[in-house]
Amino acid sequence: MMLRVSATTTDTEIALQGVVGDKASAATGIAYGAELMHFAESIALRDEKVMAESRKALLGAAGPAVLVDAAGVAANFQRMVRIADSIGIPFDYMDSPTVQAIQQELGLKGFASARHSMTSDGD
Repeated sequence: MMLRVSATTTDTEIALQGVVGDKASAATGIAYGAELMHFAESIALRDEKVMAESRKALLGAAGPAVLVDAAGVAANFQRMVRIADSIGIPFDYMDSPTVQAIQQELGLKGFASARHSMTSDGD
């Protein structure tokens, strides 16, 4: 949701499918979007070889400052998610029309981890 809101606020064209692995969509409106997506996915996969390749690609395309910023954002995100998960902070707006529309658009309920998301209709 934050990507969609910040893009609207800054009048930036984005293609939300980029957050679920579509390379062309990731490159829409976001500098180094495809490389950033690949870097983020490699971190989530914890595959050392893929991570090294994605790090090299991002460094080559965007330079060291962007690579360092991306690594910092990824580390901070991991920290925040782990803290929230460990103390049981739920996401309160799973039933909102906006969240439901994004879940539908991106096919998020097809991911195995979707079973951990609570909604009032039992999805």
